[in-house]
Amino acid sequence: MSARCQLTGAAPVFGNRVSHSHRRTRRRWSPNIQHRRYWLPGENRFVRLTLSAKAVKTVDAIGIEAAVARIRARGGKV
Repeated sequence: MSARCQLTGAAPVFGNRVSHSHRRTRRRWSPNIQHRRYWLPGENRFVRLTLSAKAVKTVDAIGIEAAVARIRARGGKV
């Protein structure tokens, strides 16, 4: 399972961990991925989405129908 948000497309970002002596080693920042189950009234079923914490707030604001439409517009499968 990849750490990628279905709505926003947020994915891990890579960079350097820099020590006090300024040595650099690779590290990664992972998005805050959550699994949420929503009732989709238009299709009369539940959908399970992998969303970032920001996307969960977006779904609350715009509604699940609009969020699923955005996911499908990005080419995602719901």
